[in-house]
Amino acid sequence: MNAAHVFHTRVYYEDTDAAGIVYYANYLKFAERARTEILREAGIVQREMAETMGVAFAVRSVSVDYIRPARLDDALIVESETIEVGGATADGIQTVRRAEDRAELARLTVRLACLRLADGRPTRIPEAVRAALSRHIVVTKP
Repeated sequence: MNAAHVFHTRVYYEDTDAAGIVYYANYLKFAERARTEILREAGIVQREMAETMGVAFAVRSVSVDYIRPARLDDALIVESETIEVGGATADGIQTVRRAEDRAELARLTVRLACLRLADGRPTRIPEAVRAALSRHIVVTKP
């Protein structure tokens, strides 16, 4: 059975608003970093993917449910689960949790599109990238 990818990070001062609570848009940054690490751990560097394969990912859609606030200095875990890897798209769920008590803070549903850099058109996800994402298929599509 495949497992969710786990990425650890921490809330820094720059991530927070005046009240010391994580600014809502920064959850998107935490999720992006986690997706980058999924590829990196499989030996795929996004810069090299662009240069050698001529492709890159763009977020086609994202939905975020904010459940509880993260605060300054919290240690966080981002769990990334792949739902499905299609021809040119990949769907996933990313859950941001506080590491200390595993409390769910935010849940993101993300659809990525693979684009050809030459013209910005959708293109098939390269096989090596497809394999990296498929390692974390743990959720069945509804």
